[in-house]
Formats: sequence, structure tokens, C-alpha cells
Amino acid sequence: MLLAPSILAADLADLKTAADQCSRGGADFIHVDVMDGHFVPNLTIGVPVVRALAACSKVPLDVHLMVSNPERLLEEYLDAGARWLSVHWEAVTHLDRMVGLIQQRGAAAGVVLNPATPIEVLEDILPMLDFVLLMSVNPGFAGQAFLPYCLDKARRLRSVIERRQLDVTIAMDGGIGIDNIRQVVTSGVDFCVAGSAVFSSEDPVATMQELKLRADSEPA
Repeated sequence: MLLAPSILAADLADLKTAADQCSRGGADFIHVDVMDGHFVPNLTIGVPVVRALAACSKVPLDVHLMVSNPERLLEEYLDAGARWLSVHWEAVTHLDRMVGLIQQRGAAAGVVLNPATPIEVLEDILPMLDFVLLMSVNPGFAGQAFLPYCLDKARRLRSVIERRQLDVTIAMDGGIGIDNIRQVVTSGVDFCVAGSAVFSSEDPVATMQELKLRADSEPA
């Protein structure tokens, strides 16, 4: 299981410390939520902060664009250091073009689905993707409760990927913590994003390590 702590839940005034904690905690990526106040009802960080974070981080960046018209910003975020970059199916008109542009720049290309968006919308483009990010909360704010029905989406997507023999990673983001990460992984998820569970804990480094252990543990 790949773990990507969400920097949105960290102390935004001290992202260097958060990046160091991710490195010491064994995180595989740092998840960066970019929100524009239009596609989602919140504003977060932009290109300069992503560039600064990439410069000080030993952990690669997974940038999640929760923005309208992401094609306007794509090149800038790739230039800033995004190693994985995802855009919302709900926000893009020419999705295959976007995916191709990301991959041409050497980054992994992902498509994000909101909780109520069915996996069937990806039927034709799925073979082109490096990963699919399933939102398990409605995007826009950290600290929301996990939506259990998203586990069935992951199971159905895993079944499709295996049946079609595709090399596509399944990621999930929203409300994931120590109490449910094993359930998430057994539903077919390869890559877990955890924000508040990590950075609101007393010891983020120990929490990341515990999340990894819980994800890989055998069910009782």
C-alpha cells in the first residue's frame, strides 16, 4: 500500500517540517490539494507553494487539481514538481488530451471521481490512465467523515481492472485513518491519502508508520 499524507491538513505555515515528517514516516508521496474556490468551495495553495514544497521535500509530490479548467494550469504544476497529477472527470471536457499531456511530461496521469460519480464514466479511457483517485468524501475541506459506499466503488473498479488486465493504480482520498485503512485496502485500493488522521495526531511520524502497518496486517 502506498501512503500519501495530505499536506492540506498540516501546518501550512511550516510545510518544510511537514515534508520532513513525511520522509521520516515512510510516506511514498505527499498529496497536494489544489482548490480554486470555484470547482470546490475552498481556496488552498498555488504554484509557488508547490514549487517551494518540491524543493524542500525528499518525498515526491502527488498533486490533485480540484479546479475548473485545469488545462490552464497543467504545465505550471508539472513545472513546479508534480510527479503524479490528477484532474477531475467532472471538470474536464477533453480528458484524453489532458491525460496525454501529463504523460508526455513524464508524470503519472490520474482521473478523480467525486463520490457520486460512477466508475462507468471511465470505461473508454481507463486503459490510458496510470491511476484513478476515488474521493471518499465530497471534495473541498479536510476532516470530513468517510463515505462507506465508496468501498463498493473500489471493489467494482478493481474487478474491472483485473478483468481487462490493466495496469492502473486505485487511490482513495477522504476520511481514511487507522480505524478503516485496512478495510479500504481490502476493497482493492493500492494508494491511500490520509490528511487529518496524520497531521492532527500527536505524532504524525508514528501515525504514518502505524497506517502502513495496519494496511498490511492480516484481518483478525
